[in-house]
Amino acid sequence: MQTRRSLLTGASGLAFSLAVMSSSPAEAKKNNRKQAAAPAQPLAPSGPPANTPIGPFATSAQYAFIMDYNTGAVLLDKLADQPMHPSSLTKIMTCYVVFAMLRTGRIKLDQLLPVSENAWRMQGSKMFVPLNGQISVQDLIQGVIIQSGNDACIVLAEGIAGSEQQFVAIMNDWAPKLGLKNTHFLNCTGWPNDNHLMSAHDIALIAYHLIHDYPEYYHFFSEKEFTFNNITQGNRNVLVDKGLADGLKTGHTAAGGYGLCASSERNGRRVIMVANGMSSMNERAHECERLLQWAFNQFENVKLFNKGEVIETAPVWMGTSPTVPLVAGEDLVMTLPVGWRNKMQVTLDYNAPIAAPITKGQAVQASLSVQNGGQAIQIPVIAGETVPKSGMISRTFKNIGYHFGKKI
Repeated sequence: MQTRRSLLTGASGLAFSLAVMSSSPAEAKKNNRKQAAAPAQPLAPSGPPANTPIGPFATSAQYAFIMDYNTGAVLLDKLADQPMHPSSLTKIMTCYVVFAMLRTGRIKLDQLLPVSENAWRMQGSKMFVPLNGQISVQDLIQGVIIQSGNDACIVLAEGIAGSEQQFVAIMNDWAPKLGLKNTHFLNCTGWPNDNHLMSAHDIALIAYHLIHDYPEYYHFFSEKEFTFNNITQGNRNVLVDKGLADGLKTGHTAAGGYGLCASSERNGRRVIMVANGMSSMNERAHECERLLQWAFNQFENVKLFNKGEVIETAPVWMGTSPTVPLVAGEDLVMTLPVGWRNKMQVTLDYNAPIAAPITKGQAVQASLSVQNGGQAIQIPVIAGETVPKSGMISRTFKNIGYHFGKKI
């Protein structure tokens, strides 16, 4: 039997509608939401508008994707799963592999790697590595991230895997492990090739994993300049230079246009943004700043439940207690549009009654959905108490009561 009751949580001030389901989730009623002020329009919208939880949004980027790092919520999607030319955004994956090798001890930051003629001759953006010289891994990392040095990428690839081709094989091996679905690497620099492709969504996932998996090396992305071989070059990420982001990487080729993957943390909330296919450095700088600001202004993270907080009291079948408290297995935070905090209805769906015996800490499969937000997530709900199975005589009377429609 389906039951529903409303309650108000003191922690977040959110209105909840908890649905106990015996078969299918109940439908939520529609709620009106307050519209936030429309952001400034881009200089020259390119193609269809992006999809967002608060409606279409125009951007001059040909491809774009924005996600909340803490919750994984998708805030903006414009052709985000379509393969595109990533240019030097490729180097985020190059760095991920290098960081993995540092973590396992295969290389060390102060280790010197030789510069081959192949690396020295590499064209495009350069660190200006000296032919037959030796460079520390740390300097090479800074050369890749800050100076976008293609030559530095080749030195690292050859030093780690023996050749760029073997290093690229490692990159492609990592791709599915990180959840990348529209990526295929042919080099470690982003050098143009019709079959070297990534999607904006995949780039954001790499950025997420790099920040999450290797936080001890992420600080390299926030450095504003680096001097090597008496040549000082500034970080090409203008958002880092302006203090609006702490990473990650720019990219540009004729085939891919101007692109940027940026991440920024403000008031404990981190956002990852990818935009590509813009027509100039100036457009990239202004549009990416606008997109990042929009993501912070239009959304907020709301804690629905604290770890251990009782979400609902569920009925128990054939137990020594008629009910069991269901508690949050961890802090539950959702990303919502600003202004929805005090109006959102949340529906918790689970199968009831829950059959005894029940052990404290036992997982209970449940789904949480937010009305109007279009969000439905699986949450770690656990039993807050142990409920043993009732004795045989008690179970017999309960069965009789059930069949005769009586409450015993």
